[in-house]
Amino acid sequence: MTIIAFGINHNTASVDLREKVAFTPDSLADAFASLKNIPDVSGSVVLSTCNRTEIYLEADDSANSNFVYEWLANFHQIDEYDVKKHAYLHENGQALEHIMKVASGLDSLILGEPQILGQVKQAVSDARHHAALTNEFHKVFEHTFQVAKRVRNETEIGANAVSVAFAAVQLAKQIFSPLHKANVLLVGAGETIELVAKHLHEQGAVNIDVANRTLAKAQDIAQKFNGHAITLNQLPSHLASADIVISSTASQLPIIGKGMVEHALTERKHKPMLMVDIAVPRDIEGEVGHLDEIYLYTVDDLQQIVQENLANREQAALEALDLIKVQISQYEQWQQSQASVDIVKGYREANQHVRDKLLAKCKQQIADGQDIDQALDEFSYKLTNQLSHAPTKILSQLIAQGDPAVLNLLKAVLGTKPDASSN
Repeated sequence: MTIIAFGINHNTASVDLREKVAFTPDSLADAFASLKNIPDVSGSVVLSTCNRTEIYLEADDSANSNFVYEWLANFHQIDEYDVKKHAYLHENGQALEHIMKVASGLDSLILGEPQILGQVKQAVSDARHHAALTNEFHKVFEHTFQVAKRVRNETEIGANAVSVAFAAVQLAKQIFSPLHKANVLLVGAGETIELVAKHLHEQGAVNIDVANRTLAKAQDIAQKFNGHAITLNQLPSHLASADIVISSTASQLPIIGKGMVEHALTERKHKPMLMVDIAVPRDIEGEVGHLDEIYLYTVDDLQQIVQENLANREQAALEALDLIKVQISQYEQWQQSQASVDIVKGYREANQHVRDKLLAKCKQQIADGQDIDQALDEFSYKLTNQLSHAPTKILSQLIAQGDPAVLNLLKAVLGTKPDASSN
C-alpha cells in the first residue's frame, strides 16, 4: 500500500484558489464516487477547511501518484497548471508525517490551534460514511489521533495565547480567577471585542456587559452571552461595577480618562481593577496606569506576551515532532507485522488449495473403484511433493550461499538442531 497526502493550503495558495478547490458537504459524495473509480485507489479521505484542502489516499504500490493533480483540476474544472503550481504531494513516511502534523496543529496558520483535530476526525467520519475507508487505511488515522492526543496532553502546544484577544483573556484569568465571579465590561463592538467575549465565555465568564457608541451593535454581542448593553455615554456610571475592562474601539481619542477611573475606584472602595487596552490609538489614558489599584495593559504589552508564547509553542512543536516520529515507528512496526500475517495467511491458503485439489482427485479415484490404499498413497506422495517443492527450491538457494547464520536459521525452521561450531 502507498499512502498519499496531497493538498493546497494557506502557505501555498491565495484564498482565491483555495475557494476554487474547496469541497462542500454536498460535493463530497461525488468526490468519493469519483475517487473510487480510479483503479489504483482503494481508500480516500477528503479534508476541506478555510485554510486547506487535502486528499489522503490509499493506493496500490504500482500507482503513479501524479494522477491526483489531474483529478483535482478536473473535479473542480480549473486549470491543472494552477494546481501543480500551488499543490504539494507526499508519499508513505512523509505523507504519514504530514497527516499527523496537520491533525496535531503543527501545520496550521495559528501554530497549535485545536480545531483542526476535530476537522480531521470529521473528514475520516465522512470517508467512513461513504464507504471510502479500508480497515488498513483507517489504521493510519487511529495512529494519527493517538499522537495528536499525546501532543495536546504532553506538550505545551496549546497552552499559550497567540492572539491579542486570547492573550487579554488569559491575562484576565490569571488576575481574576475564577472568571465566573468577575464582572466584565467590554468597550467596543467590533470583531476583536466579539472574539474577546467568545474567549471569556469559553473560559467561564458569565457577567459580560458591552458598551459601544451604537447601542444596537453592543446589543448584538451582549445578547449572545446573556449580558447587558450600554452606550459610551453611560460608561462613567457603570465603570465602578466592572472588575475587568477590555477596550477596543476605533476612537481617535481616549474614551476612559484618569478622572473617570478615579471616581470609579472611590465607588469600588479601591478594589483592584484590570484594564486592558487593545485599541490603536489607545482608548485608555496612559496616566490611568499610575493609579495604585489599576492593572493597565496595552496592546504592546499583549504583543510581547504573544511573541513569548509563540516561542514557547515553537519549542513545544519540536517536542511534538519527536512524538510523531515515535508514532510513525509504531505504525511501521504494525505494518510490518501485518505484512508477515498476510504472508503466512497466503502461504496457508495456497497449501490448502493444493490439498483440496488433490483430495478431491483422491476421492474421485476411490469413487471410480481404485484401491483405497493405493489412492491414499498417491494422494500423500503428491501432497508432500507439491507442498515442499517451492520451499525446497528456495532452501537450496539459501544453503548454497553458505551463510552460517542462515544455515542455523534454516535448521531451526526445519526442526533440526543448530550447529554450535558455526557460531
